[in-house]
Amino acid sequence: MMRWCLLLMFGLSFTCAHADLPTTVAEALNSTNIPIENTAVYVQAVNSDTPTLSLNANKPMNPASVMKLVTTYAALEKLSPAYRWKTEVYRDGEVRKGVLYGNLIIKGYGDPNFQAQDMWRLLMRVQQLGIRSIQGNLIIDKTYFSPQASAIPFDEEIWRAYNATPSAFLVGGRKTSLQFDVVEGKVQVHQEFALPEVKVHSELKLRDGECGDWRGNMDYAVHPEKNNTVKVTLTGTYSAQCETRYLELSLFNDERYAFYTFKKLWTELGGKFKGKLLVSKVPDNATKVLAQLSMPLGESIRDINKWSNNLMARQLLLTLAAEDNPLNATEAHGAEVIQQQLAALKLGDDSIVIENGSGLSRIERISARQLGMMLVKAFQRPVMAELIASLPILGVDGTTKTRMQDSNAQAHIHIKTGSINSVSALAGYALNQHGQRYVVVMMVNDSSAYQARKAQDALLEWVYQHSTY
Repeated sequence: MMRWCLLLMFGLSFTCAHADLPTTVAEALNSTNIPIENTAVYVQAVNSDTPTLSLNANKPMNPASVMKLVTTYAALEKLSPAYRWKTEVYRDGEVRKGVLYGNLIIKGYGDPNFQAQDMWRLLMRVQQLGIRSIQGNLIIDKTYFSPQASAIPFDEEIWRAYNATPSAFLVGGRKTSLQFDVVEGKVQVHQEFALPEVKVHSELKLRDGECGDWRGNMDYAVHPEKNNTVKVTLTGTYSAQCETRYLELSLFNDERYAFYTFKKLWTELGGKFKGKLLVSKVPDNATKVLAQLSMPLGESIRDINKWSNNLMARQLLLTLAAEDNPLNATEAHGAEVIQQQLAALKLGDDSIVIENGSGLSRIERISARQLGMMLVKAFQRPVMAELIASLPILGVDGTTKTRMQDSNAQAHIHIKTGSINSVSALAGYALNQHGQRYVVVMMVNDSSAYQARKAQDALLEWVYQHSTY
């Protein structure tokens, strides 16, 4: 740190055995309580063989949600951007005059982005094929993924959607999305996709002042009730200056959420059903009714990276495992597939540790150098366009929409960010003011990591201003 201060007195950028940082970045780090040994930086031009900046680049660090770049890139290479998931519908009885005398079966293959509208389209096609009434039950087959070990929530927020676990048949991320608006001086709360099994009771009071940490000013309580219904009670305050906000909760398990969605949409489409939910394999005597394909992988990864969707990333990891070996569709095997894919691209490194592929983990690790070299390699690969298009555009969309909006670097940088307690990271591509493109990686693992944003922004600004002329 003393060496930093001596060099900063002269207002110079510097290079030494253990650090290679621009002055502005060094100053920003020096103003925090973050030791330099807890920070890793790697910057390299996509057409260069050597880094422009490198600090602690070989040190394995927790990347938080930046790990999604590894998972999505490996998937693009392994599966191709055109890969699509399928969802199949079967019946195990005869259909006479619009009535199915038997069970309707839905088999999922891990589609990470199967939404309520996809279920609506699926059921509409079933009815168009002549089934209007079901005398049996709904059977859900989710055997495409191997049974997973009992999931331990990442944190104490057990009802939050990010703590939901993967499933071969996942509808709408199994999330209840509560939307908050201020209308005529009152706080209004409603479900974005309303299930009758969810009751919302709001005691929120309107307050003056900035929106700020709106979540910190409210609390929620979840009360499971009889007949498989759930009541959510909201208390606290909500600022009149807040625009529309969302709180996403996971109130039911995967099959129960899918079942409630099925019943709601089937009835709205005019169908009749009074059966129950069963979870089992497709019966041997079943007849396939139809198969529905998802959007291509190249489009799905935009939701994963732009909005940092943890559950979708975990679904993708399991898809990699299942496509490689249907008998071993586990997260552990998915991690092996990624390792194999990186090794095939000559990007293998013992420093990488993959738990679930989303970054919502305390044990996942990668070095800034390996991540940076992966992004350089990706830029030379056919899947480059899809990968870059999936990243948030600085100051424009996704998780970086409100970041550095007053900078000329806005819209010139595609960057993925990630943060959990004691971790703050970013990685992606930056086009500087001279039209040169760089890979940028910065990771901070420290109890004061939440203070790292100023240094990260300084690094992005420096790369935008940087010139090799």
